[in-house]
Amino acid sequence: MSDEVQQSFGDVIRDARKKQGWSQVELGERAGVSRPTIARVEGNNDVTTATIAKIAQALGLKLELK
Repeated sequence: MSDEVQQSFGDVIRDARKKQGWSQVELGERAGVSRPTIARVEGNNDVTTATIAKIAQALGLKLELK
């Protein structure tokens, strides 16, 4: 087991968004999704894989399944 604290997916998205200096609205506009959708992702609620892919791409993140 890694010594790193495991972050939830929503935490990773929130941290990446804040690192860019973007609001939820701005990330939503860049990803082509609504602000409430960004809030759902950051809250670790269910969203589609397509939505996750759009948000990750807007943030320059790589999706990797393990």
